[in-house]
Amino acid sequence: MHEGEKLNIAKQALGHTTKSGGEHLFHCPFCNHHKPKLSLNIKKNVYKCWVCDASGRNIRRLIKKFGNWSLLKEWDRFSQKIDFSEFDEKLLLQISDEQEKQVIQIPKEYQPLHKRNTPLTLRRPLNYLKSRGLDDFDIAYWKIGYCDKGKYEGRLVVPSFAESGSPNYFITRAFDKSVWPTYKNPKASRNVIFNELFVDWDKNIVITEGVFDAIVAGPNSIPLLGSTMTENSLLLRKLIEHDSAIYLALDPDAYEKELKIMKLLLDFDLEVYKVNINGFNDLGEMPRNEFSLRKKKAERILQEDLFELTARNLLEGL
Repeated sequence: MHEGEKLNIAKQALGHTTKSGGEHLFHCPFCNHHKPKLSLNIKKNVYKCWVCDASGRNIRRLIKKFGNWSLLKEWDRFSQKIDFSEFDEKLLLQISDEQEKQVIQIPKEYQPLHKRNTPLTLRRPLNYLKSRGLDDFDIAYWKIGYCDKGKYEGRLVVPSFAESGSPNYFITRAFDKSVWPTYKNPKASRNVIFNELFVDWDKNIVITEGVFDAIVAGPNSIPLLGSTMTENSLLLRKLIEHDSAIYLALDPDAYEKELKIMKLLLDFDLEVYKVNINGFNDLGEMPRNEFSLRKKKAERILQEDLFELTARNLLEGL
């Protein structure tokens, strides 16, 4: 259905094509071989280069990478929304409506720090944020606030907003060493997409462990809230639906967790990159310019890399 229209979009993104049976051959933009060796099967929605082995099960990825925004939206117009029943049983997600539509109340004592008409008590939380390298843009973008009384007294508050704009979670962190425990979060499901309201799924997504890691990584970063990604994750479903390219930037001591997440993402043919965080305890300690450089040098991870990465992890643990 709509194969002709889709082929026309592919031509605009990739250039001239020749037909070979049910396949359409293009010059490969990955390896730039002088002969048309990139084979697209529009009906099956798959592609493969017979020279460099670039391949995938979603041609939309090529349109996104080598076309433009208009072509991508046109492709989506001729494509049906993902039918999750076409995937294996792992994607038959058992997610309750309560989790999917979770709405919580931000602490009533919450005071936003980007509004400078707040009391003098804001100096300590502001000084703490500045000591961690956060600036006014970060504070405003992430809607960071604090509580000077109540259940969360002495804590920063970073709220999360669902796609609808309703608050669906928040984290708190002590900005004073005398306050314990360091983190104190609401009794609510963590199976949310933190700040989905601000995520652009057509751009690269950075996945981090914690919220302060995500702040260093910048906009379009999503924290896992310290938990791993599982098959019933709302985040996984969104990543598959939008075929987003993913940059994993997890703490160095979370290597086994990272391997499991890589395997899960690759099982659904997602584009995965690993950002090297070595030399720092976590991403939150890394200077931003350093993270930008490391993201540019991020290693593309393929299925065949998993065995080597697993073996390396075992050897390093001996």
